[in-house]
Amino acid sequence: MPLPEPQVSSESKLEDFRYVRRAVEGDQSAFKFLMKKYHDAIYNLIYKMVLDKSDVEDLTQEAFIKAFNSIKSFNFEFAFSTWLYKIATNNCIDYLRKKKIKTFSIDKPIETKDGDMEYEIPDHTFIPDKEVIFDQKKTILENAVAHLPEKYQRVIIMRHQEEKSYEEISEELDMPLGTVKAHIFRAREILYKALKDKIRHY
Repeated sequence: MPLPEPQVSSESKLEDFRYVRRAVEGDQSAFKFLMKKYHDAIYNLIYKMVLDKSDVEDLTQEAFIKAFNSIKSFNFEFAFSTWLYKIATNNCIDYLRKKKIKTFSIDKPIETKDGDMEYEIPDHTFIPDKEVIFDQKKTILENAVAHLPEKYQRVIIMRHQEEKSYEEISEELDMPLGTVKAHIFRAREILYKALKDKIRHY
């Protein structure tokens, strides 16, 4: 069933459209405004789905990265919040499927301040040689990480391979917590851009 459009005020919707148009034209400050405006709403949406606070901020950042990289495909017939919530929801569903975590009922809508929203479950067909493909994807990812600038490579490895918290990384590298988060965000953005075309055909 299609994702219902959240109820947003006309004023807020028009404000979003102004900033989306600027973002489409390459104005990163416009997207940062939208990100700041919807950060808490997306964070709370994701938290209700995964119930694991340590992963919520990561998933929130991933949702905004995907939205930023897809901003040119935004359809102005719908509210920006609808589009953004859909990206965040589907990203969480992919995460939960990969982790094989069952933390919510897919038949129960998410309650948000903009209205109830239903889940859209991606249709993943069975691939006979999935283990081979997994190894190929892993190799591609490792190569992409290896080509990251050193300052980004260190934090992304510590966060995702060594599974260290932001605080542990900050302490170990003697780096401000905000810088750690910024580096991880930037590293993910670089990796997403580098990998989206290479992995798409698998």
